[in-house]
Amino acid sequence: QVQLVESGGGLAQAGGSLRLSCAASGRTFSSYDMGWFRQAPGKAREFVAAITWSDGIKYYEDSVKGRFTIDRDNAKNTIALQMDSLKPEDSARYSCAAKRTTGPLRPPSGYDYWGQGTQVTVSS
Repeated sequence: QVQLVESGGGLAQAGGSLRLSCAASGRTFSSYDMGWFRQAPGKAREFVAAITWSDGIKYYEDSVKGRFTIDRDNAKNTIALQMDSLKPEDSARYSCAAKRTTGPLRPPSGYDYWGQGTQVTVSS
């Protein structure tokens, strides 16, 4: 069992930065692939970024490449999402998720545990 708690959301201006953190509880955190997803009102949840547990390979949704960075610290049971050059279209509720099994990292349905999320609002 893994419990996830996000923090770090808030209000930012376009072009600004925010850093999201996700704290995980559970002994086997280091063996889970981890992802960040976001959901804006009236839209489906979408993949933002993911990082594998075995070799730390990172994946990003095209619209955030070069602006967002995902990192993990297995010793501290945390992952982070550094968001730079924010745009109004980045506004959404961001959630971290843990994936126990092998398979594609992008589909939300492949993840086993989810946090409650943290709101990010970017003003123009």
